[in-house]
Amino acid sequence: MAGETEKRASKKGIWSWMFFDFAQQPFHTLIITFVFAPYFASSVASNSAEGQELWGYAAGIGGLLIALSSPVLGAIADASGPRKPWILLFSIIGVIGCWMLWYAVPGMENMGFVMVAIVLALIGMELAALFNNAMMPDLVPRAELGRLSGSAWGLGYVGGLISLVIVLGLLAGSPTTGKTLLGLDPLFGLDPVMHEGDRISGPLTAIWYIVFVLPMFLFTPDAVRRVSPAGAIRRGLAELGATLKRLPSERSYFSFLLSSMFYRDALNALYTFGGIYAAGVLGWSIIQIGIFGILANITGAIGAWLGGHADQRFGPKPVISVSIIVLTACCILVISTTKTEVLFMTIAAAGTESSLPDIIFYVAGAFIGAAGGSIQAASRTLLVDQVDRDKVTEAFGLYALSGKATSFIGPLSIALATGYFASEALGLSTEDAQRLGVTPIVVLFLIGLVLLPWVKSRDYTLPAKV
Repeated sequence: MAGETEKRASKKGIWSWMFFDFAQQPFHTLIITFVFAPYFASSVASNSAEGQELWGYAAGIGGLLIALSSPVLGAIADASGPRKPWILLFSIIGVIGCWMLWYAVPGMENMGFVMVAIVLALIGMELAALFNNAMMPDLVPRAELGRLSGSAWGLGYVGGLISLVIVLGLLAGSPTTGKTLLGLDPLFGLDPVMHEGDRISGPLTAIWYIVFVLPMFLFTPDAVRRVSPAGAIRRGLAELGATLKRLPSERSYFSFLLSSMFYRDALNALYTFGGIYAAGVLGWSIIQIGIFGILANITGAIGAWLGGHADQRFGPKPVISVSIIVLTACCILVISTTKTEVLFMTIAAAGTESSLPDIIFYVAGAFIGAAGGSIQAASRTLLVDQVDRDKVTEAFGLYALSGKATSFIGPLSIALATGYFASEALGLSTEDAQRLGVTPIVVLFLIGLVLLPWVKSRDYTLPAKV
């Protein structure tokens, strides 16, 4: 990438860009992982296995649509220049999808509406993030990208943590006691029996996003317009076609896209189905899952920050490799844990209770949060290493394609596997069906790790003052 100039945005512009992660993280924390998804599986669907299956189909359909559209949109954006108009468009779609989740009432018969809402929210938020990520290389010199990406992810986890505390402590009451995690009556008269405190996570995410994404639109510099929109479409599609033809010959770039395709799919599946798994297998309430989420967000912020500094010191690839190993071990630990088993070994007789499975699950969640934060931050910088700056948005489009190419296969395979193992012909319990249904996650992590050695990272000299 000779000829690239090192430039730096203002501190206000950099911090405003970082606040995009702060604005968007509640979508992943509240909706995808710790509040709405478990609520959907346990209370909207007829049972937790069906809930896991339906969520898998919604996530799979959304992922497929993102996979098909992101490379084309990224190439067009690179040709035209500015990214903010694209962020605005998909932000509107994501906000509408999140708001619609309020209407997912317990035991609803027509699941089509909420499935559409989930798909819209996924498409909007994921594609908005794609274009925001592509702005990163224009903000600081390459040697500082690791720290910037890690700090932004860490700030995002802080946003997820604060929003989760708000929902659990002030809004979501237990259907049994009517009280929130802090022992208070839910604000605004939210009805615990109708799970309004869980459903409010949709509108809250939408409002939170609107408020905290504004600084990025106002203060972060955007790329200048290069060609007219019509010319951008023709040029973007032509350049995307040339890139796809050339891609197999670019060993490092191609290997990174393949590797990240698998390990990010595994991570997303782990995030998506972790709360659903805890609700169905361990019988956790939304409050317990929320505490799990608070812990994971705290360690995620710390892990992202430490991972960013490790990235700057050692490079992104070692950070990713270590994170995959940690995540694989945690995934095996989670799958092997039930109310009566840890590592597939019985620790309590049926009908008796032990606190050890809960403790193990909390410990696994802490490490998943830390490793997940660091691997996502390091992946952004390793991708930037593979391309020239004027191809960054297209690269993030292909990055989204490579991730979504299996992200719809992952949830769909979990949905199909869960449905198969839950069939009456096999006679397995709902708990066992859920355990067997999420085992593909381990395989995906290991494939990503095996492909990583072929990926190269550019060597940069750290600035004198860090």
